[in-house]
Amino acid sequence: MRIRRFVSAAVCLVALASAALAADWPHYRGPNWDGKTPEEIRTDWPAGGPKVLWKVKLGDGSFGTFAVVGDRAFAFISRGEDEGVLCLDANSGTEKWFTKVGGTIFDTMGGPGPRSTPTVVGDKVYVLSTYFNLVCLNAADGKQVWAHDLAKEHEAQNETQSIKEWGNAASPIVEGDLVIVAGGGQGKTFLAFNKDDGKLAWKTGKEKVTHSTGTPATIGGVRQIVFLVQFGLVSIEPKTGKELWRHKFDYNISTGSAPVVGGENNDTVYCAAAYGVGSMAVKVTKAGDAFKAQQLWRQRGAPNGNHWMTPVYYQGHLYGLFGHRGKDKAKLECRELATGKVKWAEDAPGSGGAITMAGKHLVVQHENGKIVVIEPMPDAYKQVAEAQPLKGKAWSMAVVSNGRLFARTDKEGVCLDVAGERSADAR
Repeated sequence: MRIRRFVSAAVCLVALASAALAADWPHYRGPNWDGKTPEEIRTDWPAGGPKVLWKVKLGDGSFGTFAVVGDRAFAFISRGEDEGVLCLDANSGTEKWFTKVGGTIFDTMGGPGPRSTPTVVGDKVYVLSTYFNLVCLNAADGKQVWAHDLAKEHEAQNETQSIKEWGNAASPIVEGDLVIVAGGGQGKTFLAFNKDDGKLAWKTGKEKVTHSTGTPATIGGVRQIVFLVQFGLVSIEPKTGKELWRHKFDYNISTGSAPVVGGENNDTVYCAAAYGVGSMAVKVTKAGDAFKAQQLWRQRGAPNGNHWMTPVYYQGHLYGLFGHRGKDKAKLECRELATGKVKWAEDAPGSGGAITMAGKHLVVQHENGKIVVIEPMPDAYKQVAEAQPLKGKAWSMAVVSNGRLFARTDKEGVCLDVAGERSADAR
């Protein structure tokens, strides 16, 4: 009897632990804006890959990722000449609602459709469209709560280099009670609105924007958002918009990768761009109330840059897709953050995919729709699982939420069971 009680208690503890580790993926680059979730995934995939729970045609738009909260999965797509937010049942892939937010873009190079990711907080969904329409929707039914046409109200940068050709790709950031975006005109590059009623809270900045989404982080004990604009790195205080520090970094054609914050004391900021720009790391220090950023290293050239998506930082190293297609060729690499040194490199089918981290494993979404799982080891490349669940072009990242992996291309979206039997009791 005691043995049975012990076994029952152990099973309950395992189930509770699995449930505790399960997490939502509510916005671009995950719950902490760093490309990671604490949720572990199963890696003993069969030859054909994990069980496909559902697969659906989404509509155009291959850059943005899924945002998943509870039993709902959100994607920003286009249908015909309109783009909008799509809400799916995360368990079945059944469409719950689709709300249009404006006209979309038709581009032969990047592909038609929007480029950003919805942000879900509480009972609301926020999205920043191709042409800078900031919209807040009710998560339950998709009805509009409030909206701001930044082009009409704040001289949005639709004519800025690269934005004019490919549209906005940055996603909205919610910090506290504020929704913060970049893209306004002179004197209001950075804009903050109350997340509930949409009232303007502050505006500041004279920067030209890129396609990069800002990265919220705590550096030197101070919460801040680090943006990668055409000048380079610019960090602002989210409550007031006050600039905390800046550091120059080159710009050419388009910048899509977000800044990465890491290092032993979370005081190192990495940034990169494609089109020959390369990469850089700076160390941020604080003396009194003043911040200072000092360059640690700078590596130029296409092989040292990230095209669209952002590397993941883990235990002193960056894991990401480096280089570009064509003569430079893309590589899946591990690089030391402190020095930029390449620890290992593997050939990749393209530079448009991305890496996320689930528990202690890295999930690589390759540009051709292939998904592989690797161990984050600086000594050598070690792949532990792979699958090819999608067709089309994947210029986005796979996300993990509540025992499921969600991925998309410009053709379709898929949901895979990566929890299996071990967490069935927890779901």
